[in-house]
Amino acid sequence: MKVVKFGGTSVGSGESIRCILNILQQKNSSGEKFIVVSSAMSGITNLLTELAQTASTGNDYKSGLTEIEQKHFAVVKEMIEVKNQNPVFTQIKIFINELEDLLQGVYSLRELSLQSKDLILSYGEKCSTFLLSQIARQYFAESMFVDATQLIKTDSNFGNAKVDIPRTEEIIREFVSSHKEKILFVTGFIASNDENRTTTLGRGGSDYTAAIIGASVEAEEIELWSDVDGMLTADPRVVKKAFSLSELSYTEAMELSYFGAKVIYPPAMIPAFGKKIPILLKNTFNTEFQGTRVQECIKKTPYPIKGISSINEISLFNITGSGMIGKIGFSGKLFSLLAREQINVILITQSSSEHSITFAIEPKDMAKARALFHSEFELELETNKLNPPIIEEHLSVLAIVGENMKQTPGISGKLFHALGRNGINIHAIAQGSSEYNISVIIKRKNISKALNTVHDAFFKELTKTLHVFSIGTGNIGSTLFEQIQKQSSFLRENNDIEIKVAGIANSRKMLINEDGIELNQWKDLLDQQGETASLEEFVNRIKLLNLSNCVFIDNTASPVPGKFYHQLFESNVSVVTCNKIANSSSYKEYKLLKDTARRRGVDFFYETNVGAGLPIIRTLKDLMTSGDRILKIEAILSGTISYIFNNFTGDASFYDVVKKAQELGFTEPDPRDDLSGKDFMRKVMILARDAGHTTEEKDVKLGAILPESCIAASSVDAFYEELKNSDAYFNDLKEKARKENKVLRYIGKLEDGKASVNLEMVDSSHPFYNLSGSDNIISFTTERYKFNPLVVKGPGAGAEVTAAGVFADLINVGAS
Repeated sequence: MKVVKFGGTSVGSGESIRCILNILQQKNSSGEKFIVVSSAMSGITNLLTELAQTASTGNDYKSGLTEIEQKHFAVVKEMIEVKNQNPVFTQIKIFINELEDLLQGVYSLRELSLQSKDLILSYGEKCSTFLLSQIARQYFAESMFVDATQLIKTDSNFGNAKVDIPRTEEIIREFVSSHKEKILFVTGFIASNDENRTTTLGRGGSDYTAAIIGASVEAEEIELWSDVDGMLTADPRVVKKAFSLSELSYTEAMELSYFGAKVIYPPAMIPAFGKKIPILLKNTFNTEFQGTRVQECIKKTPYPIKGISSINEISLFNITGSGMIGKIGFSGKLFSLLAREQINVILITQSSSEHSITFAIEPKDMAKARALFHSEFELELETNKLNPPIIEEHLSVLAIVGENMKQTPGISGKLFHALGRNGINIHAIAQGSSEYNISVIIKRKNISKALNTVHDAFFKELTKTLHVFSIGTGNIGSTLFEQIQKQSSFLRENNDIEIKVAGIANSRKMLINEDGIELNQWKDLLDQQGETASLEEFVNRIKLLNLSNCVFIDNTASPVPGKFYHQLFESNVSVVTCNKIANSSSYKEYKLLKDTARRRGVDFFYETNVGAGLPIIRTLKDLMTSGDRILKIEAILSGTISYIFNNFTGDASFYDVVKKAQELGFTEPDPRDDLSGKDFMRKVMILARDAGHTTEEKDVKLGAILPESCIAASSVDAFYEELKNSDAYFNDLKEKARKENKVLRYIGKLEDGKASVNLEMVDSSHPFYNLSGSDNIISFTTERYKFNPLVVKGPGAGAEVTAAGVFADLINVGAS
């Protein structure tokens, strides 16, 4: 024998009822015996509640009553042969008339008791289950409608009645035994007290009905059919990567359900738990899915937890005071008081000093709880033995659940790290000694972000999602998008990282889509769907969306974005930038950005500030972190200047080489922007700061490449004219180097805390002697690399290598 329960969406329309019939026909043809339990049609219970409230306030309820009738009649017309429709219409009409009489009584009295409400709500299950039994009778002649008020006996706690299990099991066994030849279709959710007055079983009442019947007949299995694929690792409406679980223990399912998972409710498991009957959670609309099996013993899984659940709206009640210290029975008195008034306590935590107790309850109960506390502990409050309670609202509970957590080190650390890195503050923590659950209370506004963050942390096999907001769509920005698109599969398969570009902006337009922008058509989407660009609004939207693992990428050369880095860090958004302006401004600003990023636990990566795609910043950081001492740094960090001096050989004039460099696109429109050395100087300053020095721009000694006449020229054409006139000056430099078997190099240095950039001559023993093309090079002389410096060399300019450097920084955020 199996007990099969169908939820509201499963009986909500003719189309969904066809799915039920297919399921039942397959069971029947395979020789299975079953009892069917049905909920009310989807939306009907809520509508009945609304009608009851409407009637109690003296307002018109009849249009809603007509809607209920029409919804059921429509299914009769669609699913039952015309010749068989009249008896069904008649019985449903009788139910509707009885319901109308009840609502009229509530309307006349302007009073809605819990007893009346239970009776009104019962008609949802009566109508749907009767209708389902009559449709099924066309395929199974032995189908029989059963009103559960005949079978399940409860106390008189209307709205959430307690079942008399021994008596109910006896009645059910007797009834089923005397109707062996029938297929029973039983109303879920409803029952009756000793006076045969209708009661209801509370939230998840139809699941509970199925479990009670299953336990009574000692069913082989209890199947709960709904519109989702069993129990998932998290709410799929919030966590897109949530996936179905094949099995859960009773304890795991209880914990997940208690903390908000709506697929099954805790009371429904208790009868099955007692008789060790497996519960199978299946999807009416996806019968191929095997379902989630809830049972006593389960197999080990590779995941440290089974799922993440949440209660979205809770409030915290904080009690402090010396009057609790050593006071035996204080907690018992407090929680007995709350229990007596039907206030459910969701979570409790107490300090080891006994100086404070914190508990979480539903917001609707807070006013009553406060009044009770003040009334019961009035004397303690007046004598200052207890402080006035502190109430915290707009909070949520997030719980991680799983039997694998037991005695597994690092679970709580991983949870707190994931939340902390995303700027999610924990207001309270609770963990039972069973180690099946860790619960944290956080701000309501952070619950979506927290669920996704924690899911990424504990189910790494699924990939960690980085939500990227990128500004700047020039050569570097557009090349970065190409690289992300090409590497997306590789990153998922080999690095467990998924990059979702959720925002793109340039100086004209901006586009934000939290589900991700298709990178193969980002230009068209930005042009067609983008709104007028506003960097301030772009940053505000990033903060408002509050997505997990956010990264802001600055691929511009503008001074404006750097002004927003600090507030992005404060919002726990990491920053990756090739824009060196923020890091080369005042040391105070540089230090503030670094300290804020570190304090907020986010990343500030700017590898491309110094050497495009070369690993210079990271190499310096690794040397220092590992305890090495920097003695000297020498570098050529301008691809443009590198190209010019590498080609200023033989008969070539300096004028010709600079002109050629500009034609090849290696220089700025005005070559003096490169040849002034200021950009190079800023790179050296950033290196000095990262090496631990408080270097300002004025502290860097900047040697000139150009004669003053070239720098002072009134235009680019005038500059070239002066450059040509200075041939003798440059040729003398070249000739002098040649005679000494040396070459000219424009070198930045950091030694003994002093930074400089100068034009120098180096011989063949120097690592910079054989530099070619537009390569950059840097030499680290340290305690470990004292006699043979560590050298990093490679392309120092170009969109491809710079974008690759930005990309590498982004991946390193994902690895954090």
